Amino acid sequence: MTQNTEYESKHQVIKSHGDKHHLNDHEHSHNHESEIFEGNIFIFHSFDIGDDIDLEKIKNANILIRRPVTLSKYFKNYHIPLAVELPHPHSSPRCVGVKLHNFGVVTLRYQIPFSTTLEQLRANINELDSFYHEQSVADAGVLFKKIKNYINKPRFFHLHTSYMLIQVTMNPVPRSAQEDVIQFKEQHGNVIASLLRFETETLSEYQKDEIVDSAFGYYQGDLIIIDTDAAFIYDDEYEDKLDIFEFANIQHLELQYFDRALDKKLNAVYEGKVKQLPWKAYLPMIGAAFNEPVSELDQLKVDISVITDRLENSVTLTGDVYYSELYSKIAEKLDLKNWRESLHNKLSIIHDISMVHQNRVEASRNDFLSVIVIILIFIELLVALVK
Repeated sequence: MTQNTEYESKHQVIKSHGDKHHLNDHEHSHNHESEIFEGNIFIFHSFDIGDDIDLEKIKNANILIRRPVTLSKYFKNYHIPLAVELPHPHSSPRCVGVKLHNFGVVTLRYQIPFSTTLEQLRANINELDSFYHEQSVADAGVLFKKIKNYINKPRFFHLHTSYMLIQVTMNPVPRSAQEDVIQFKEQHGNVIASLLRFETETLSEYQKDEIVDSAFGYYQGDLIIIDTDAAFIYDDEYEDKLDIFEFANIQHLELQYFDRALDKKLNAVYEGKVKQLPWKAYLPMIGAAFNEPVSELDQLKVDISVITDRLENSVTLTGDVYYSELYSKIAEKLDLKNWRESLHNKLSIIHDISMVHQNRVEASRNDFLSVIVIILIFIELLVALVK
């Protein structure tokens, strides 16, 4: 019995129905509460598993089954990930996307179709999220073992982020698009707000309004609500939006990783846990061959600057206002701006530390040279006196 089957039979949350798995529905007293909706739950997981991954060597080694890479038209090709399948026999029917990124990240995308009431979906959302969290760790672990030899400084795993997208198919009942969205928000706003916060109880009216009132859309009939850990889409056309959510989740991962890495290095400097320079390091020319205490910080600064620049410039949305707004909303909810500002502030501190250290080294070298000159002059005087 597979892990998915065990989960379905044990918790009775997902059952087989044709070639799909659906969430069970329960009877409710009100008509709109018992309304059945169809759609998909997408869960994006990102793992930082090392400094970088050699994609070319993985391709040449043929250790994984490759899939064609379909990049959104809104992305630049600064880095093209390697799309693969999970190693057999560990493939999961719900894992619809596995990508390896050259800066040391693995992304997994899960798709869970459903046909149920929103209330029942809310009742099961935490259990579903926990299950696929564990599933993603298991799947990423299997993949990591397969590609470990092609990773620089491999480690499973440095950091992990996830994001959930709940997509609901629009009501097929013919009525005006504007009326459909307004009624949908009024009838199901409380449940949607709870869903996005992974709460099984109804939130306060203030919390509900804060979440639901942030909704926006392109056409009158569609609806997108974005929150910190999950988003809700009431639309049939959602495929182009998936890459935006996945990409933002990767950004969130990398910004957190670099922020932690900087904290660790800076703390080492503050606590004096860096290696002291040997006396030879202060000699002109010879000293340049020695690593300075902050050299690792300088290298980290370069790495961070390069990767964050690539991530920030990998999306080209200037020609599409709607997708620009979508990405801006996601970035706002994931607090990417503050993460970037935190990195920039710490990079400024690194620059200051480097300058102070360099000034100290230069001053020490100048003092050393002055002492040498004085000694040479003294020796020359001694020689003259002897003669």
